[in-house]
Formats: sequence, structure tokens, C-alpha cells
Amino acid sequence: MALVPSFFGNTRSSIFDPFNSFELWDPFKDFQFPSSSSIISGENSAFVNARIDWKETPEAHVFKADLPGLKKEEVKVEIEDDRVLQISGERNVEKEDKNDTWHRVERSSGKFLRRFRLPENAKMDQVKASMENGVLTVTVPKEEVKRPDVKAIEISG
Repeated sequence: MALVPSFFGNTRSSIFDPFNSFELWDPFKDFQFPSSSSIISGENSAFVNARIDWKETPEAHVFKADLPGLKKEEVKVEIEDDRVLQISGERNVEKEDKNDTWHRVERSSGKFLRRFRLPENAKMDQVKASMENGVLTVTVPKEEVKRPDVKAIEISG
């Protein structure tokens, strides 16, 4: 614990100063994390990093997924009968060499699966997908919503 110096000389008071402390606080010190060997061996196969944005434009629903390091052959885009868009894939574990010393393993590996129920105005037969620089873009065109004809009725009185 650091002590606050007194303004009246070189004596130090015994007041704790949290802004001048030399102790480092580690908020994760009590959490149990898997060791790097268990991550490499595939025990931790939860690939939760498949972050996907969904925006609606006047013409289409557009999904963008960040899938760094994956090739298009490792990703699957499917449409189910009940208007569900499914994006899945797998990132393989890097092979472990007995001569390597791992200092940190933060990149996730394993399978991922995301599902989205599409609205009624989605043209299910015209879905397109492309992948560039680790970003998957799925475009689902929208049907033009026909506005009902409105006829003004004169009010008699």
C-alpha cells in the first residue's frame, strides 16, 4: 500500500492512496482459465467469435459476418424451408509441435452455427453470398411490398 506524504515535512501519514498504489490489481486472478495445452487439444471448442451484423435496406436484408482466417470452403450458408438462414463453419486447431512453447492462446477454434428467421418479405430463392478478406456477406433480396389502393370516400351530411 502506498502512503500519502504529509504536507508538513517528510513524515508519511498512514492514509491509503488508491491513485498512488504500486500494487497491481488483477480482476481475473481468481478465475480458472483452461491451460494452453487444453485449448490446443480442442477441449475448448466453443467458437463464439462469429459476430454477425444484420441490416435492412430498402432492397434487401444484408448479413455480414467477421470470419477471419477462414476460407469460403470452410463456411456453409443454407436456407431452410421455414425461412431460416443458417451460417456455419469450423476453424481448425493449429497443430501442436512438441518443440513449440505456447505463451498465449487467445484465438478460438472449433465449430460455429448462427441461425436467423427471415421475415415474410424475403425472396428465399434469390439469396447470394460472397466472402472477401474474412468477411462473409449474405444478401437476401426483399419482395416489393404492394401498397393497398386507397380510395377516398365522400362523407355525406
